This record gives sequence, C-alpha cells and structure tokens, in this order.
Amino acid sequence: MRRLRVRVRGQVQGVGFRPFLHGVAHRFALTGWVLNDGDGVLAEVQGDALECFLKALAEDAPPLARIDAVETDAIPAQPGEAGFAILASQHGAVTTGVAPDAAVCPACLAELFDPADRRYRYPFLNCTHCGPRFTITRALPYDRPQTAMAGFLLCLDCAAEYADPADRRFHAQPTACPACGPRLSHSIEEVLAALRCGKIVAIKGLGGFHLACDAFNAAAVERLRARKQRNGKPFALMVANVASAERFVEAGTAERALLEGAARPVVLLRRRDGAPTLILPDAIAPDLAWLGIMLPYTPIHHLLFHEAAGRPDGTAWLERPQDLALVMTSANPGGEPLAIGNAEAQRRLEGIADLIVDHDRDILVRADDSVMRVVAGAPAFLRRGRGHAPMPIRLPRAGPPVLALGGHLKATVCLTRGNEAFLSQHIGDLDNAATLEFLEESVAHLRRILAVEPVAVAHDLHPDFQSTRVAESLGLPTLQVQHHHAHIAAVLAEHGGNGPALGLALDGFGLGADGGSWGGEMLLVEGTGFTRLGHLAPLAQPGGDVAARQPWRMAAAALARMGRGAEIAGRFAACGPADGVRRMIEAGINAPPTNSCGRWFDAACGLLGVRTVAGFEGEAPMALESLVRRPTVLEGGWRIDNGALDLTPLLESLLQINAQEGAERFHGTLAAALVDWAMPELAARGLDRIALSGGCLMNAVLAEGLTTGFAARGVTALLPRQAPANDGGLSLGQAWVAMQSLLQEGPPRCASPFPPA
Repeated sequence: MRRLRVRVRGQVQGVGFRPFLHGVAHRFALTGWVLNDGDGVLAEVQGDALECFLKALAEDAPPLARIDAVETDAIPAQPGEAGFAILASQHGAVTTGVAPDAAVCPACLAELFDPADRRYRYPFLNCTHCGPRFTITRALPYDRPQTAMAGFLLCLDCAAEYADPADRRFHAQPTACPACGPRLSHSIEEVLAALRCGKIVAIKGLGGFHLACDAFNAAAVERLRARKQRNGKPFALMVANVASAERFVEAGTAERALLEGAARPVVLLRRRDGAPTLILPDAIAPDLAWLGIMLPYTPIHHLLFHEAAGRPDGTAWLERPQDLALVMTSANPGGEPLAIGNAEAQRRLEGIADLIVDHDRDILVRADDSVMRVVAGAPAFLRRGRGHAPMPIRLPRAGPPVLALGGHLKATVCLTRGNEAFLSQHIGDLDNAATLEFLEESVAHLRRILAVEPVAVAHDLHPDFQSTRVAESLGLPTLQVQHHHAHIAAVLAEHGGNGPALGLALDGFGLGADGGSWGGEMLLVEGTGFTRLGHLAPLAQPGGDVAARQPWRMAAAALARMGRGAEIAGRFAACGPADGVRRMIEAGINAPPTNSCGRWFDAACGLLGVRTVAGFEGEAPMALESLVRRPTVLEGGWRIDNGALDLTPLLESLLQINAQEGAERFHGTLAAALVDWAMPELAARGLDRIALSGGCLMNAVLAEGLTTGFAARGVTALLPRQAPANDGGLSLGQAWVAMQSLLQEGPPRCASPFPPA
C-alpha cells in the first residue's frame, strides 16, 4: 500500500476542485483526505492506483480550474484507513488565487428552465462550475464565510446537496435556492415590461449595475446616451445567443468561442454586409463598422430572454434566434466607477435610470465587463475585467513582490507574487476622486486576497499623474518606468524570452525620457533598461492636449509640415479658429512637437474629413479603421531620416482621394513603413522577434498588417494577449521592469541618442 501527499497549485479554489478530487479518489478506490489552504489544495491519497489518479487530475480537471503544478511526496501508509474525506480549510499564508466570475453553465441552465426543478427560474442559481467568484470574495481561502453569501444560511435541501460528494453543488460556496438565497427586488415580468415600454433600467449584475434599454427603440437609446453623457461612444448589445447576433454581425470560429466562453466578454464583431433583417438605431455605434456583442451570463439575463420568448420549457430555445436585443452599458455616470451597492445605485443613478433592479447579494469588488476582439487570428483585450480578473499572468522568472499603479488613462494596478503578476480589473481614467478611490480600493483588495506586501511600487515617469502621486504616498521605495518602456515590457513579460528585444510602442502620449511627448517609438529593451533607436517624425500639436480631441488641428499641423500652411484657413474655416491655429504653428507658440502615432492618425482623419472634432478619445481613428476593407500601400509614402520615420508623403497623397480610399492607403502604408523602418535594426542585432504595443495596436487592421508584414520578412511579431495593448497593460510592464530592477539591485536606466523633439 502506497500513500502520497499531493499539493496542487494554481486556480484550484472556488472551481469545484476538492469535490472533483474526491470523485477521482472514489473512482480509483483510494482513501485519504483533501482540504483548501493558503497554498491551494492539499491532499493525502492512499491505494494501488496512484498513477491513474495523478493522470486524471491533470486530464479531467474542472472547467474553471487552472493547474500550475502538482507536487507529490511519498509518506508512510496508514493501515486501516477507510473512505475519503473533505476536511475543513486551513487558514494561513495565502499563495493561491481566486477564480474569476463565470457564466451560467449548461447544467444550471437546464435546471433554470425545467418547470419541475426546485430552482426553476431562480435568478441566483449556480454550482461549482459557474457563478460569482472574484466579485463576492472578501478574503481567501475561498469558503462561504469569506464571501458575500456568508449571511445566507443554507436550507435543508441545499445543505444536503452541499454535503453530498456525488452532487454537482458539493462544496459550492455561492449555492442557494428560492428558499434560502438572495432575492430580486422586481419580478422578471416587471423588468421586461419596463424595457419594452422604452424605459432605462439599471440591473444589478456580477461586478456592478448595467444600464439597459431596448436596442431597437431609437428614442430610448438616444435618451440613455444623453442621460449618461456618453457623447459618441459605442454601446454594447446583449443578445440571447450567437444565432441572434449573426443577424447583425459576422462571427467566425474564434469570435464564437469568445462569445460562448465562461468569461462572456463583450466581443467586437464586424457588422454584416447588406441590409440586416432588423434595423438597429445608428446611435448604438455611430459610423462604426464593428458592434460590441455579449451573451447573457447571469440567470437574470437569461430569464429576461426566456420571458421575452414566452417561457418555453427546456433549453432548445437557447439555440434559436430571439427577437429581444438589449443595450447594456456600465452604470457609471460621468466617467466614474460603476455602481455596485443598492443604496449607492439609488443615489448615483437618480435621473439616469427609470427603474433600478437590485438584490440582496452584495457585490464586494467592482468589475466592468471585459472587452475583446480577435486580432491577427487570436483573442486580444481591449479592456480586461469581469471573467478574467484576477487570473495571474505567468512571468519569465520569480522575484520580490512589487506593486505597479499604471498610468492616467484606462488605469489598472498590478501586484506580483513569485513568478505571477496579478493584473487588476479595469479601473478607468483617473480624472475624478471616485475613480482614484477605486484605484486605492483595488490595491487594498489585491493585497488582502493575495496576502502580499510589496517591497516597492512602480509608476509612470509623469510627475503629475494621480497614479504617481498615489505611489509616492504609500511609504514604499518607488521606481519610475518610462511609459513606452512599460508598454514593451508588458509584452515581454507575458511572452518571455531572454536577451535584448526590439519593440514598437505606438500610442497617443507618454512622457519621454527627454521630457518630450513620445508616442511613436522604436526601443531596444535590455533587462531593466532601454535605448530609443528611433521615433516617428514630429508634428506640431497646436493647442496642446486639445488637439487630441480636434483632429482638424493635427491636419492643420500636417499641412504646415507639407509647406501648405496657407491652405489651413480655407480648409478648416468651419472647424474653429483656423487662421489662429496656423499662426500658432508657424510661431511655435502653444504648439509643442509630438512623435505620437495617434496624432498622425488624427491628422489623416482631419485631412480626409472622417472626423474633424471627436467626442471621445480614439473616436476619429476608430471611424477611420471602420472604412477599411482592403489596405493598400503607397510606394514612396514614407521617408526614413536618421532614425526618424516621416509619413508626410503619405498624408499629402490623402488630399487627392476620398475617405475610404484614404483610410485603406493610410493603414496599409503605415504598416509597410513601420516594417521597413524596423527591419534594419532587427537585422543588425540578429533578432527574429519584435514586440508591438501601445493603444494604436488596438487597431486590428494595423496589428494584422504589421504581423503579416514582419512574417513575410521572417520576423515574429509579439502582440499583447493577456493584457490590453493600451494603457490598461502599463502596470504589468511597470511591475516586470521593477521586479527585474530589484533583482539586479539597481534602478532602471534609459538612454536616448535623440535631443528633445
């Protein structure tokens, strides 16, 4: 008789791992026990089929589990032991993690729509394979008393399921039923009736409240946009299933897998060509070729579609197209964090929502929906949130624990533990006190659930970012990491690899090591340092930051660069103080130079008339990308001079063509120019990989053009996959640079052979 002590590390709490292990032990007639502790799952197993047991652990793990390691030690057998037990959790130093929230599983859906089941149409059913996790967890180990379910005592039926090793809800911590669980404030019939009457309804979800309205009611959509002060930002749509989505959009295999996965993100999909069977109001996504689509992920969502379908029995209706489509947007007025508490929702959503639908299960952690799209054949994050946070990202090596606070826009925080980086959910732009409080709240929660005390804090180079000020207030040693260095480091952190790496960081703005406005950078990254090998040619930014929201100003700067400044007043007289802008550029007054790739995009938009004024960050480049069907390349469309890539010939050519042709030429030529620019530096160093990051890499056309272009030259392009390419990934890169710096006992260095632009 042999006995093993088995340690399982990874995402193994809150995913049904103990009951799964119990079942495997029973299958192979093994005795022993299993428990949760701070390191994950610990078990002792005894019997003759230990190899079969270990193989089954690896191959048959629960769907939400992630096994990072299985460690075994032979220990003395215990003669006469009978049965296999699940023991109480042991509290101690926590080195495991908490699982993300997961969409309702098929087995629970079958119960939800079975009139004979005791959980028929119960809005809070879940099991070990689905339901809330991260957003209801106060601390680890993950047990009911540590969650928002602590106050709901199990009824006799639920307690029996919870204690039965053969039941799907064996040790399912959030389990509940109509007799003992949370209750919804309004009936599903009332909620659907309000939506069909054109009302705006706030609905409490997993990570916060949504604001919802009937997607086919143009007046309701416009009213929601006005009340939320959302300008032209696109709304996401929730539909019952992929069959319903395909009335509006094209969904390939990879997109379908994202839509139907347990995380249930919002997925960006291209609108279907031709007239759709049902017409959506333009106000949902004005002038954009993509729609953000999501499928139901809570029982409440599913019940709304079930009610609209006439309450059919069973689950066959879930595969058929359904007429109901809902706008679903975060309930966060004025750019603040989304509301999570019932009283908070009543206070903050007054005047926005006509009806507020809450319940008595608390949300302990805010988490916006994740937003993803398929880029260059694989999933990429636009925003990392519910369903993915706080899954760790495996780093190339272990190091001391560090905290990183990201930048100013699309902020996230990152905390490392060993060789894992825990990237927070999307926090938002640090423009107001509420979002800043959310950042501090997120830091505290990560430190608490991971039981980690960082030894240093990393932050952006910009001294006026609120994240920098928070870092300086924490009483820890601080490490500055240049913005674009962090972008490239984030890609290298997830892809690994040793030695120097070349990277292109393409975005809107980051403070450069020379104090200038960077945003189109070719960097050689070596460990904790980098060298700036090149940059995009500078454009004047008339009016400073205001030019980022008024693309016509960047178009004026481009005309001035072409030597056609006399045309500015005539072309842009209707847009604003055009002649004043011309004088500003020519005199160099309040028109600082920028190397930003984002501003070159803006210049193209302004010259083509795609957007002269933008209602939100990135609106103009998004509209430009939407026009592209087949990118083209203009021969001679760029120049390279002493490391600077100049796209002036490309922009000048846009003056003679229409918007769609111009959009296709701009994207195709930009990608070709970037490849041509980087290849000599790659060849000179014998490198066959290049890291690509920054907000401009959210543009799928550009990312795919670069990936294809480099591949044709024998170079692999590394794109961000586990963190967003935009500033939502900065904290990961900062953390990785800081960790390496501490390991080397030296501060990060940076070098630039270029004078200020």
